[in-house]
Amino acid sequence: MIDVAFASGCVSATLRYAAPRAMLTPAMAVRMLELIEHVEDDAAARMLAITGAGSVFCTGFDNGVDPRLVESLAVLSKPTVAIINGDAFDEGLELAMAADIRVAISSARFAITLMKRGAMPHFGATQRLPRLVGAGNALRMMLTGTPLGADEAMRTGLVAYLADSRTELAALSGRVAEAILSRAPLAARLVKDAVLKGYDMTLEQGIRLEEDLYALLQTTADRAEGVRAFLEKRRPLFRGA
Repeated sequence: MIDVAFASGCVSATLRYAAPRAMLTPAMAVRMLELIEHVEDDAAARMLAITGAGSVFCTGFDNGVDPRLVESLAVLSKPTVAIINGDAFDEGLELAMAADIRVAISSARFAITLMKRGAMPHFGATQRLPRLVGAGNALRMMLTGTPLGADEAMRTGLVAYLADSRTELAALSGRVAEAILSRAPLAARLVKDAVLKGYDMTLEQGIRLEEDLYALLQTTADRAEGVRAFLEKRRPLFRGA
């Protein structure tokens, strides 16, 4: 089962899925891909949050899940948040790592156990996990299959925010979403573009990209509105243009 909720006139979209055995099915993956495409194409949709139902985020994918799923989330141009309501294992962790920000409950565990079954990650974990927690921690997790607790996930950078209860997780996730949505949507998209593309560039190339995107932003109505709002000491009304 997948529930899709749109808030504030489609300003944000939240995907909540209840997966049998906490495993994502091919049919659910199709629905998720459709939502990701909708958020990308709809100018009114400014961010996407994904979360599981119950006490588990996701412990893996069933056979036949579209291989484009995780990468589609990773390349979405708008901000994304994974609200990790419980254990995130194997492909479930790979899905969570494709989001820009991860908010987790303190009881959650994070693990890559595929090698116990003679398999290996193939939705990006060998590349994203070292970038988030460092090569040593990533290899320890993947080679031993040892779960990472939420506190250590927070300490190593895998998780950005941690909540002690489901109630606090909902409130904290809401505050994170509000902070993202209060920013200029074009600026948010360009910042995300600069950071993600910069991974594959030298420092000099990355700085040049940042300068180019900054120059582009200066030509937008949102940038002009930000300046006016600052001078008038009021809250800006960004329109994504």
